[in-house]
Amino acid sequence: MSHEKPCRACTDFKTWAKIQKKTFESEKESEKKQEKDQPINNKGKRDECPLDKDELGSKTWSLLHTMAAYYPDHPSEAQKSDMKQFFYKFSKFYPCYVCAEDLQEQLKQSPPQTESQYILSHWLCDIHNEVNKKLGKPKFDCNLVNQRWRDGWLDGSCD
Repeated sequence: MSHEKPCRACTDFKTWAKIQKKTFESEKESEKKQEKDQPINNKGKRDECPLDKDELGSKTWSLLHTMAAYYPDHPSEAQKSDMKQFFYKFSKFYPCYVCAEDLQEQLKQSPPQTESQYILSHWLCDIHNEVNKKLGKPKFDCNLVNQRWRDGWLDGSCD
């Protein structure tokens, strides 16, 4: 039975050390090649880097809006309650503590509206627009939430 890497107990130390060195150098070369082959995003960073605040925010809003887009038109009482609780719990564990505290404050002012998909999507859009306003970003037309997050644009550009 042959082994790719002989164990130290089966090989004298000098041979074992030489094999370990070759294996280590080979692994390092492989890692360097992998790093070189990694795609670079438009910010000049590898795509696999931890998210920064802006990336986290953008991806989070995408997830939340998509969740709202696929929420039932006629949710059960349990679904309504679960979705409300989701937003409250989510606001406690969001990684950006400044954003989390802001969302907690927003939830006090405007609790989650979970009566239907339409109502939840518009409520979330309003919450998002409040954040955009604070960040100096443009307001989104909440009448377009289902085109943006569920159905695709009427011009067919998402097909």
